[in-house]
Amino acid sequence: MSKKLLDETSKFLSFVLRHEPQAIGLTLDSEGWANIDALIDGAARDGRTLDRALIENVVASSDKKRFSISADGQSIRAVQGHSTKSVELQFEEKQPPETLYHGTATRFMDSINEQGLIPGSRHHVHLSQETATASAVGQRYGTVVILQVAARRMQEQGFKFYQAENGVWLTERVPAKFLSTV
Repeated sequence: MSKKLLDETSKFLSFVLRHEPQAIGLTLDSEGWANIDALIDGAARDGRTLDRALIENVVASSDKKRFSISADGQSIRAVQGHSTKSVELQFEEKQPPETLYHGTATRFMDSINEQGLIPGSRHHVHLSQETATASAVGQRYGTVVILQVAARRMQEQGFKFYQAENGVWLTERVPAKFLSTV
């Protein structure tokens, strides 16, 4: 399977499983699960060819582990990053490391300095344990800035942290007083 096909399919899955399932007539349950056969049928109506082997290959080969297939092999979901209001994944609260990181672009810094990190259209702010991951995320939006988050200090002050299946750390917001530039 070509890398191009895997990348295109991953982007399509991100779009429908995180943001616009209705674009192909797909329904997600409250935990974000979609029936794989319904996904394949909806994609076909949209002019896209998907099959189980391609979907399983995308899930298995993704270095970011964005998707998960249910234990019974019948359903798929994005593990985080949803903007749909009908999906509210239930994550177990976890103690974060002392410091986490967030990659962004310089053009967003005035807003971040004013209001901190907010989830925008998503349910959570996404954070990573490594500066390299934060840098890779931030460079998608322009000249990168890596922000250091005083995660443990935040938790001590009542903020909750969760970790998605793929290792991404999540929190509802990060006030500016907990941020510094790396």
